[in-house]
Amino acid sequence: MHSPLSRLIVDVDALDTRAFEGRVTGLSGALIEASGPLDALALGAQATVLGAVPVRAEIVGFRGDRALLAPYDPIEAIRPGMRVALQGGLQMVRPSRAWLGRVIDCFGQPVDREGPLPQGARAHAVRSPPPLAHDRGRVGARLDVGVRALNIFAALCRGQRMGIFAGSGVGKSVLMSMLARGANADVIVIGLVGERGREVKEFIEDTLGEEGRRRSVVVVATSDESAARRRLAPHMACAVAEHFRDEGLDVLLLVDSVTRFAMAQREIGLSVGEPPTTKGYTPSVFAELPKLLERAGPGREGEKGSITALFTVLVDGDDHNEPIADAVRGILDGHIVMERAIAERGRYPAINVLKSISRLMPMCHSEEENMLVARARGALSLYAEMEELIRIGAYKPGADANVDEAMRVRPALEQVLSQRRDELSSIDQAFAQLAEALS
Repeated sequence: MHSPLSRLIVDVDALDTRAFEGRVTGLSGALIEASGPLDALALGAQATVLGAVPVRAEIVGFRGDRALLAPYDPIEAIRPGMRVALQGGLQMVRPSRAWLGRVIDCFGQPVDREGPLPQGARAHAVRSPPPLAHDRGRVGARLDVGVRALNIFAALCRGQRMGIFAGSGVGKSVLMSMLARGANADVIVIGLVGERGREVKEFIEDTLGEEGRRRSVVVVATSDESAARRRLAPHMACAVAEHFRDEGLDVLLLVDSVTRFAMAQREIGLSVGEPPTTKGYTPSVFAELPKLLERAGPGREGEKGSITALFTVLVDGDDHNEPIADAVRGILDGHIVMERAIAERGRYPAINVLKSISRLMPMCHSEEENMLVARARGALSLYAEMEELIRIGAYKPGADANVDEAMRVRPALEQVLSQRRDELSSIDQAFAQLAEALS
């Protein structure tokens, strides 16, 4: 194993001592147009416009021999002719265990007013490729997430990636807080992308709470920040999660939401001149999604540590077949569907267990547990089919023994699926309650 000093020597040797400089030649919408040495104008390279207040940016495209820069900072003071410092190389970050309990921005800088962040010994690329498919390990044993509905009907294995699909105001943030407090993971990394600025502090202090925050790192890019920041924030969350995974820890990564990441990429893509496709999303959006989502999962074969990830998808108008939802569902290992109708009748978390699927669930549960789940699903499904007839009195008890059984157990199953935000339920407790409901 390399010593910190030898790693530092390698990092120093890799530094490029050359300095490149360009000039602002104009503004194109929300993008800065700049000229400069062709050696320094590379896609993804970092740049800083050197004004009274420096403006950080990233090269996202070209127009002829001019670079198009997506700014991370406000651009109100930008004018033609300003100097632009161009930096090559990858964006790097140095997480450490001292980051637990802290809130950072998309650059890994603290935003919680609790002082500077100690830097770790090892640098990680903010945007790094996932492990090669044949080098990657298999998913591990099941993960107790503390939420009954998920532990029973959409169980997760360590290293699995799931999507939470829901409209606005259906309870995604509350479900995330329950997972952060109740999941049996060593470290929680939370990426809040495009959140309302007012709600960030409420989520951290009230919804997440002291217990959840103590073992969490929170990465924030609010809705009023630039598209470049909103696009970078989930990658920063993945980089922090990868650091802890490489230390042999089991990490739970929660990103809310992938939809706002996709919207930020769409905004940048349209500014560069990409053609809009379905609902205005550009081709680069669908190219970037797997690069982000595939970073989560098990580490390399033979190494300890995993990243179990849940990515929320904000479905537009409760349409679960809109383009981003469709693309994400095809990449991930399962999906959890939250429905407004369930929330409106007062059952939280508002998870529709009949529409939620974990592709790895059969291998998570024992044979006896799978039989209980099948019985419960069958009863809930049959009741859903007959619900209208039952409500209007068209179904007469005794006409069908299976329907009668579904009617009998439904109230108890609703109790199993209902859970307060401050209540934790282990896998054993959840199945004991399910067996009692079906008895």
